[in-house]
Amino acid sequence: MDFTLTEAQGDLAGLARRILGDRVTPETLGPHGSGRTDRALWTEFGRAGLIDAGLPSAVGGGGFGVLEQCSVLIELGRAVAPLPYLPTVTMAAAALAEFGRGEHLERLLIPALRGEKVFAVALPDVSVAPGFTAARSASGWRLSGTQTAVGAAADADALLVPADTADGVVVFVLATDNPGLLVEPQRTVDRGDSALVTLTGATVPDSALLGDPGAGVAEWLRLRGTTGLCALQLGVLERALELTAAHARERRQFDAVIGSFQAVRQRLADAYADVEAVRLTLWQAAWLLSEGEPAAEAVATAKFWAAEAGHRVAHTAVHVHGGVGIDTEHELHRYFVAAKRNEFALGGATAQLRALGGLLASSS
Repeated sequence: MDFTLTEAQGDLAGLARRILGDRVTPETLGPHGSGRTDRALWTEFGRAGLIDAGLPSAVGGGGFGVLEQCSVLIELGRAVAPLPYLPTVTMAAAALAEFGRGEHLERLLIPALRGEKVFAVALPDVSVAPGFTAARSASGWRLSGTQTAVGAAADADALLVPADTADGVVVFVLATDNPGLLVEPQRTVDRGDSALVTLTGATVPDSALLGDPGAGVAEWLRLRGTTGLCALQLGVLERALELTAAHARERRQFDAVIGSFQAVRQRLADAYADVEAVRLTLWQAAWLLSEGEPAAEAVATAKFWAAEAGHRVAHTAVHVHGGVGIDTEHELHRYFVAAKRNEFALGGATAQLRALGGLLASSS
């Protein structure tokens, strides 16, 4: 296991940081909680080759994979950028490249590589069954159910929907103009890009099925989506700690910088150890996925740390900043709410421990 970043990872991360540094600032992000996908920036990402680089060359991508995707996601987390890279590239586009049919590739994947499409994936919490069911109909499949707070769904052109069927959980690809699909935008703690997705007897043909029944597409999506979420969280926490350390070096109380106080130094040291734990477990999970090795336990471990350590680091950052730490107009607030969203998405710390316990029990 080699955690040294490849040249491609370094190049992609550097390019992403340069673009985001010029375009994503507290001034450009708008009021707290109103964030939607920045379509112009998303198109620029596509033109720069940052969308297609992390996908197989067989479908027109740059020939890279989950490791390179995580490098980009870390930079997106550092900037708290309003871009749907995680659901669109790491989850949906990668799944279309792996399991999709010719129609999927031509109609959805190729435009996505150019930054012209946004995808969302309606995955539930790790400890919760899919919110949708599907049954055979005369014309294909009939889908029903709901899923709340689906990231990027308010801006999506297509949705990947896992649904329970008689043959187990399968994944369908739905265009957002399907008459049986209702997408209602929701405002989460930090953004306005999520939505309540409701299927009221939506009918789709057999060609909407992604992969064959039994292919495990839903679990494939979950593992990669959860790993990508950990990468986002690492970027958020890394930058939040940098801002907090800088504040501790500058803020003075009792004729001394607060960074010289033992209690503050201990909090910062603990936060540093937490960030490094997120980094280590993230790259372990991403490496296993990239090698095609069993990774469920490593992914659950990484998400546990992203949630548990994320909670501690986010609160440390606010506490050390003192009064300005609770100001919603302060730059730090974006990182606090982003960390809280990432903490619970796809299952918080307790849900991950339960999942990990089940995996270990079943393998013994």
